[in-house]
Amino acid sequence: MISATQTAKLQSALPFWLSLGLIPLIIFVAGQGGLWLLLMPLSTWWLFSVLDWFTGLNLENADLETSEDQLFWYRLITLIWFPIQFCVIFGMIWYVSVTDHLNTLEQILLFFGVGVISGTIGINYSHELMHQKNPVERWLADLLLATVMYSHFRSEHLLVHHRYVGTKRDPVTARYNEGFHRFFPRVLRESLVSAFKAEKAMLARKGLPWHHRSNPFWRYWALQAGFLILAFAIGGVAGVALFLYQAITAIWQLELTNYIEHYGLTRKHLGEGKYEHVQPRHSWNAAHKASNWLLINLQRHSDHHYKPDRRFPLLQNYTEAEAPQLPYGYPVMTAAAMIPPLWRRVMNPRVRKWRQMYYPEITDWKPYNKALHPAPR
Repeated sequence: MISATQTAKLQSALPFWLSLGLIPLIIFVAGQGGLWLLLMPLSTWWLFSVLDWFTGLNLENADLETSEDQLFWYRLITLIWFPIQFCVIFGMIWYVSVTDHLNTLEQILLFFGVGVISGTIGINYSHELMHQKNPVERWLADLLLATVMYSHFRSEHLLVHHRYVGTKRDPVTARYNEGFHRFFPRVLRESLVSAFKAEKAMLARKGLPWHHRSNPFWRYWALQAGFLILAFAIGGVAGVALFLYQAITAIWQLELTNYIEHYGLTRKHLGEGKYEHVQPRHSWNAAHKASNWLLINLQRHSDHHYKPDRRFPLLQNYTEAEAPQLPYGYPVMTAAAMIPPLWRRVMNPRVRKWRQMYYPEITDWKPYNKALHPAPR
């Protein structure tokens, strides 16, 4: 029996379990085919954009004294997600190999939908898990990332992004005026290299070579190879192709999110290669309620960078006086990022306002633009 207290905690956590609704939906659209397959992207980007409009903003903050055991029902959704995602990905590979009612285009649309699940939800949950000290949670993060062939994201995120965000040493900080279609291929290349170099440097400080067995890249490669072999065993070459397609879709969604989270924001250079400490003002914040349910408070990104190991239910909201605010939630903003002229029209004035608000003493941004960003156009 669940006590009344536990029932209340479960009820408060339930909005963050909305992601489970995507599972029966993907099963339904796979059985229907045709235009029904469009429901997957519509259910995340567009439905939650509409829900944001109806539900408004959540400006309340949880009690930071909340104990770990009180967060059980919040944590559980992230703990159970890997077996769910595993079954969705490989179950769908099996399904298209034994059914004949989906043509090639429909299979591509279906696995775009699978990538919506593994990217919007899976990578986001892996992000929460990788920041925890519990080894089980970190392993779950590695398993989730391996299903989208992006295992190095953990090394890049923990060792590079959080340390160098807002500086030229962070590939994932989108430069001022840098369109997403330039950002995406750059990040794919640079983040892999920076992640490997960071792990190599850590081993070197211990007097170990890069190929030492403790390098997590061996685990990354082994897990990814294992999932590729499984995809081939279930669906042959077509199964591998569909597996890689959902992975690319998931990675694209991750980097779209990375793009909007820090676009144009720069930490103040203190000289001699040193920068100010990371503050809430170095991340774009969004308090939109429904999309924060779907993304387990990822939009409270300012607090995440300020306190990286804080669990998602305890992430704090900041006012505009403390952190820059996005005009809409991530679903709308990621769609806008796909259209660079629209994105610059919406965001460049906000970046300039941010500069004036937080760094009025800096009257010449050209050195920052030259060092960190392409020259403004």
